[in-house]
Amino acid sequence: MRLIRKPRHRIPELADGCVATIGAFDGLHIGHRRILDRVLVKAREFGLPALVMSFDPTPKEFFIPDNPPARLMCMREKFMALDEIGIDVFFCPRFNRELSRQTPDEFIDEFLVRLTGLQHMVIGDDFRFAHKRSGSVADLQRRGAEQGFTVEQVGSVIERDVRVASSLVRERLRDGDCAGAAELLGRPYRMSGQVVEGEKLGRTLGMPTANVRLKRMLSPVRGIFAVRVGGADGDKWLNGVASVGTRPTVDGVEPLLEVHIFDFDRDIYGAQIQVEFVAKLRDEEKFPDLESLKEQMFRDAAEARAMLRA
Repeated sequence: MRLIRKPRHRIPELADGCVATIGAFDGLHIGHRRILDRVLVKAREFGLPALVMSFDPTPKEFFIPDNPPARLMCMREKFMALDEIGIDVFFCPRFNRELSRQTPDEFIDEFLVRLTGLQHMVIGDDFRFAHKRSGSVADLQRRGAEQGFTVEQVGSVIERDVRVASSLVRERLRDGDCAGAAELLGRPYRMSGQVVEGEKLGRTLGMPTANVRLKRMLSPVRGIFAVRVGGADGDKWLNGVASVGTRPTVDGVEPLLEVHIFDFDRDIYGAQIQVEFVAKLRDEEKFPDLESLKEQMFRDAAEARAMLRA
């Protein structure tokens, strides 16, 4: 899959146009997958590339940087997921003040017609765009009739009388309901990243950890979790226990994902790992001393082992 960030002219891969969709697609939940599956079907029918357009930062991160919604996926995670399902082009321009002020027609003409040669657009039933979210499906259909592209809407996915949305996934993760989030995502919630060197506190306490920086403004999960880890040992998924937080006992500041993989003692610095959150064990807390923290860490590990065996 090709990533496009700053095109000035028609994207070369799209010389004959494309079938596209637009959205944040944070988490790629089962509602998103319905839209993307339709994009792939129509791309095959038209014989054209399948394109997903999104923005980084997201509009909400741009407008409310001090209180953005927690990202379910960082940029790399979204790229990898879209590539895996067969999208051809990920068009992800930087969202800025100029873009935020465009009218619906300006946005359509600049980004959809000139840069991508849009032939067919697939959108969700809640889609809005352009300045102050003033653009609607009616604007797309009107401009499509003038510029020669077609538009179709895909209905939302309803689970247990509730519309599936990224905000609902965040809510369930915030509440520690990993199973409920997995139901909406169609898979366990996952974070990934490169293992980096930390302060080696876990090793000092008898429980070495693989540390991964979160690379998002706000994490959707915090606390201690039973997890499964991929990428550390070939295709195997390994059981473990993980912490997401700032490590208040040692006055940490940067939020970090720390994973202890059970019965595993290998140097994996630099490896790209995936961490699936199976169940939340407890919230992060500050302990009076390192010995108290160590005792709780071993209790957490025992609980996670038992839970994952079950």
